[in-house]
Amino acid sequence: MTSKNLGRVALAALPFLLALFIDLTLYAAVEDRLPDRLAVHFDAGGSADGFMSLDAYLLSTLPSLLVLGALWAFIAVRGGLHGRADRWFIGGGFAVAAFLGYLLAAVLFVNVDGPEGGPADGLPLWHIAAALAAAALAGALGALLSRSAPLPEDPRRPGPATRERIVLADSEVAAWGRGIGAWWAPVAVLVLLAAGVTAGREQSWFIGVPLILFALVTGTFCRPHVTVDRRGLTVSGLLPRPRVRVPLERMEIADSRPVNALAEYGGWGYRIRPERSGVITRSGEAIVVSLTSGREFAVTVADSATGAALLNTLLDRQRAGR
Repeated sequence: MTSKNLGRVALAALPFLLALFIDLTLYAAVEDRLPDRLAVHFDAGGSADGFMSLDAYLLSTLPSLLVLGALWAFIAVRGGLHGRADRWFIGGGFAVAAFLGYLLAAVLFVNVDGPEGGPADGLPLWHIAAALAAAALAGALGALLSRSAPLPEDPRRPGPATRERIVLADSEVAAWGRGIGAWWAPVAVLVLLAAGVTAGREQSWFIGVPLILFALVTGTFCRPHVTVDRRGLTVSGLLPRPRVRVPLERMEIADSRPVNALAEYGGWGYRIRPERSGVITRSGEAIVVSLTSGREFAVTVADSATGAALLNTLLDRQRAGR
């Protein structure tokens, strides 16, 4: 691990380690004043309705900060975040750690010298407001501290863009298509269907039916297909609708370049960001279209260079009036 990555790991994990240290220190200070069963869950009015032994509290609650810290450190190094996204991510880690750390400390505080059935006053709701305030302050501090750590390079910067053309005769027509199915998409559909059926049978079909409908809609995009032809760029699923189409009239130029799903688009699926949108199923090569509006539209697909080259050829034809 390079010194740059080590610094980013330390900064990303720091708030969670601090929150864990503070909570463990508080626990050690008040352990002899705590009941055998802690009130750890409270209803909307603040009254205790869930309990846990001291050992279970330590084994199941506090390690969550370690897991979150490890996750934040991993994404900080391997997620390809850069610029403003990196600032928000580090600041978000500080905010999450402060919010959870405060609530864990508040749970211990309200249980001090409390009866086995939970504290008489429960968890005062002002603790929630205080936790949110702590999160806001810590988030701002984290964003400020992130400026002191070296930023990772913009993942869009490496490598020149490919703007090739495909030679076509004046009367020749051409089209290009590729599937972009992801292995996790069918799994996600099955999980959603199972969750919908289970929720419907065990709880209420008012909850289950929307999950089932969402699974069916998602299923139509389990195996998306990308098409480039005289109409432009089209991404469609198993059914005619829904689909995404970007006509040639809205395009400036098409590139083939690698994209980072998390850093550039914030995840996977159909993504909408301030400066770009796209159908993102993985990190890797993609057709990236610069639009006349100044935005970008991307779709991750194999052999993206061929699709982008054909788009550029069709754009040249359109501009030449052929």
